[in-house]
Amino acid sequence: MITLREVTKRYESTVAVDRLNLEIPPGQVTGFLGPNGAGKSTTMRMIMGLDRPSSGKVLINGQPYASIKNPLRQVGALLEAKALHPGRSAYNHLLAMARSNGIPRRRVGAVLEIVGLEKVAKKRAGSFSLGMGQRLGIASALLGDPQVLLFDEPVNGLDPDGVRWVRELMRSLAAEGRTVFVSSHLMSEMQLTADRLVVIGRGKLLADAAIEDVIARSSLTAIRVRTPDSTGLAELLTQLGNRASQVQRHGDNEALVSGMSVEQIGDLAFELRVRLHELRVVEASLEEAYMEMTAASVEYKSPKPPAEPAPQQKFEV
Repeated sequence: MITLREVTKRYESTVAVDRLNLEIPPGQVTGFLGPNGAGKSTTMRMIMGLDRPSSGKVLINGQPYASIKNPLRQVGALLEAKALHPGRSAYNHLLAMARSNGIPRRRVGAVLEIVGLEKVAKKRAGSFSLGMGQRLGIASALLGDPQVLLFDEPVNGLDPDGVRWVRELMRSLAAEGRTVFVSSHLMSEMQLTADRLVVIGRGKLLADAAIEDVIARSSLTAIRVRTPDSTGLAELLTQLGNRASQVQRHGDNEALVSGMSVEQIGDLAFELRVRLHELRVVEASLEEAYMEMTAASVEYKSPKPPAEPAPQQKFEV
């Protein structure tokens, strides 16, 4: 369990994290989202004791990271894959970490095998590609077989097979009852991996909910209503207009309705004797829900690219 209580981090006049309250429970993958500059990396660094909060408390299983004896046995983290001595082999890098925390040598070989680096164990880590460095960083996090794990952008540099492997690894660790806290900018991958989401913007908490609840909050999530009865649809939409947050008609026989449940619309259609051919939820993607939620929190906005000019027609004379 990771607990943050009224955690604030200031850098002179800049507030990077603003009174953040969180509980990251075991047994599920908790995704951590936010725009660049939102405070995600700062939050993770405070959890790992690399940055000190200006105020508030950060606890891992009820105690600060700095007070944990042999911390690699309780907490594993991948925050920066290249945070290693480039001249050491992958094996010796992990062996040095293991010796510092009383972890047996055999565990080094075990985690290298888990991440698929056993064949390059003697190769200098400084020569590794970005993807190989990510795998070594994951091995470092797993080294002490900890119950709490943090991963910051773990799929950077990985090919599609590696991305799927990380996804399956995260879910298997959570299924074992571990606390898994993972940050990523890849919305599609987060939607496949996470059970729950924490979203921050400008250091403030924007959401802390199950992934399906975050998506359901989006105004882009709607109910599709389709009927062969155009007159009945008009009457139904008139009644829905006073109850739903948004009603959009598409042609004579179809509409999208936001702010009501399938059950509520179905009951009303039954009361009005409107025959339905389709009544289903059309969900926003996680990316759409996230972009809508964080629109006011984006610090570094890029201008929209200009539209491409229409091709000029050439005429031969």
